[in-house]
Amino acid sequence: MRRYGKNPDEDDIRVRPNRKGNRPRTNIRPKHEDAADGMVLTVDRGRLTVLIDDIPVTAMKARELGRKAAVVGDQVSVVGDLSGKKDTLARIVRIGERTSVLRRTADDDDPYERVVVANADQLAIVTALADPEPRPRMIDRCLVAAYDSGLDPLLVLTKSDLDPPGKLLEMYGALGVPYVVTSRDELESGAAVARVREQLDGKITVFVGHSGVGKTTLVNALVPKGSRRTTGHVNAVTGRGRHTTTSALALPLPDDNGWVIDTPGVRSFGLHYVDPSRVIHAFPDLEPGTENCPRACSHDEPDCALDEWVTQGHADPARLYSLRRLLATRERREGD
Repeated sequence: MRRYGKNPDEDDIRVRPNRKGNRPRTNIRPKHEDAADGMVLTVDRGRLTVLIDDIPVTAMKARELGRKAAVVGDQVSVVGDLSGKKDTLARIVRIGERTSVLRRTADDDDPYERVVVANADQLAIVTALADPEPRPRMIDRCLVAAYDSGLDPLLVLTKSDLDPPGKLLEMYGALGVPYVVTSRDELESGAAVARVREQLDGKITVFVGHSGVGKTTLVNALVPKGSRRTTGHVNAVTGRGRHTTTSALALPLPDDNGWVIDTPGVRSFGLHYVDPSRVIHAFPDLEPGTENCPRACSHDEPDCALDEWVTQGHADPARLYSLRRLLATRERREGD
C-alpha cells in the first residue's frame, strides 16, 4: 500500500521530529581557541582542581575527550567559569602532551595500569629506617618504575633516630642514587627540610612510599602551612601505617621554586607494564656491553655478554649485580 499518492509534493512528506533536537550531528568539534591553560592539582571523584593564573578552579572532563583522563600534573586547557568561586564548574577540553608518566599496577599479573602522575621530573622514594621496617624490594620496584618512566630517583630515608642508615645505603651505593637522611628532631627543627629542598628546587617531585613512613609529614614541612595535610600513625600490632592521604595532590614549594606531589601510601607497586629491556638504559656504564648479547637477552642468563664486559674491567661488578637485582623484582613480591 502506498503511503503517498502518485504525485506527492513536499507537503505530503511527514518528518518525524528529533527527540534530541533538530540540530544535525557533526564531527566538527569546537577549537576552544579562548581556552585557558592550567595544571591539574588533584582529582576527586570526577572533579579536578586546576590551577589557572594562581586560582584553583573546579573542572570536569569534557565529553569530547572520550576515555582519555587527566591526572595530577597534567597541563590542560579549560573553558567555562574560571572564577574559582564556590559551586562553579569549568570544562577541560584539551590535555597537553606528557613529558613523563609514572604508572603502576596492583600486582605484576594485573594488566590494568594506573597512572600515578604526569610530567614529573623526579621520584622521591620515602622509606622509614624503622617503624615500619624498610622493605628493600619495594625500593627496587620504585627504582625500576623511575628508570622506565625517565624520572630521576631520589632516596629519602626517614626516622634515622630509630635506626642508622648505613646498611640500607650500602645496599644501594653501587646504583649511585642520591639520598637524604632525616630524623624526627631534624624535621621539627627545620635542619632536614633544608637538605631535602636542595634536591627538589626547580623540579616537579612525586613522593611515593608506604603508609606510616613519614611521607606526608615531610611534605607538610616543605610547603606553606595553609596547604598541609592530615598525617597518621603506625599500628603497633601490624607495624603498618594508616592511610590518611586518599588522593594525589600537587603543592607548590615556597617562592614557586618547584612542586611536590604527595601520593597515597601504597601496599604494592606492580610492574606489569615495564619492559625489562628498558631498564638497562639507566646503566650507561653497562649498556655498551649488551651489544654482543644474544637476541632477547634477559641480561641474567649464562650467555649474557655483560659478564665478560665486567670481567674485562669496563664496569664495577656491583653495578651488574644491582642491575640483575632490579630486573628480578618482577619475580619477587615486595616483602621478600
